[in-house]
Amino acid sequence: MWPDRRLIDLFKTEFPIVLAPMAGVMDAELVIAAAQGGALGSLPCAMISPDKAREQVGLIRQRVKAPVNMNFFCHTPLELTREAEARWKQRLAGYYSEHGLDPSAPITAANRAPFDAAFCEVVEALRPEVVSFHFGLPEQALLNRVKAAGCLVISSATTVNEAVWLEERGVDAVIAQGAEAGGHRGMFLTDKIAGQPGTFALVPQVVDAVKVPVIAAGGIADGRGIAAAFSLGASGVQIGTAYLRCPESKVSAGGRKALAEADDESTVITNVMTGRPARGVQNRLMREAGPISPDAPPFPHAATALGPLKAAAEKQGRVDFTNLWAGQAVALGRELPAAELTRDLAKSALGRMKALAG
Repeated sequence: MWPDRRLIDLFKTEFPIVLAPMAGVMDAELVIAAAQGGALGSLPCAMISPDKAREQVGLIRQRVKAPVNMNFFCHTPLELTREAEARWKQRLAGYYSEHGLDPSAPITAANRAPFDAAFCEVVEALRPEVVSFHFGLPEQALLNRVKAAGCLVISSATTVNEAVWLEERGVDAVIAQGAEAGGHRGMFLTDKIAGQPGTFALVPQVVDAVKVPVIAAGGIADGRGIAAAFSLGASGVQIGTAYLRCPESKVSAGGRKALAEADDESTVITNVMTGRPARGVQNRLMREAGPISPDAPPFPHAATALGPLKAAAEKQGRVDFTNLWAGQAVALGRELPAAELTRDLAKSALGRMKALAG
């Protein structure tokens, strides 16, 4: 009944729905539940070790006989200079004082590592059906090894130029990430935040520019959004924000409260949380230091000094320094088990498309 089955046939899933990989707020439990509902479950690996990734995929394989997507960042790490670190710590000094924290105490560095040889070995051993990348693609030698392992490769594009670049390098599908999307912007050929197109503008232009299936992402949280994406020529959708309030997600109690109270004006694109532009529910730090600040050190170093502040605030039930990534459709989220939510999304979308077809 789906008007375009290319993604279903490619991924061998029941529905053309991809659970977005959301590092820090999910693990194998949400992947399993979404897969049980018929979606492609995605495991975010950018903030975990290779051994942890092996363990998580093992848990998924034990619970479901469904394809799995392992997701990785592939940014080029930038060094944190002493000047940049000092400037950022000075900007945060008042918050440290307020929470009784010692700014000179040792802090564990933020762990957001790019895809490397060690993770490539994990992929070769585990052979996930799909491997997705954010911030472009890894170096050609690593990409060749991933494809040689039999994995399908997909990646995010925030502009038509990025989508064409990805297709030229052999991806099997392109994720068209509109500006409405939660989480880090997948941009890699541009740094112009103000020029990032929205989903409704981006998807049809990407569909016209590439031959591979296009996965629409950004502002899609119900059946209406899915039907709209297919009307624009997409072969499927990637959805993350709608799953944040599922019981299987790892969002904190304070975060769940913030999500439940959020509306269409609650999210902003900010760089103060990690040093790279990302959309999330606006918190105290974003309001007072950003949302875009020249003081934020490069990705992912901004997150390091925020670690103690985040922990201290969350102990008090607050998310003042928590990167609660979410898209502009955050108010459409529901508290449903992920498998049930997935089936409901698909049923609603099919009903909407049938009605539109007359």
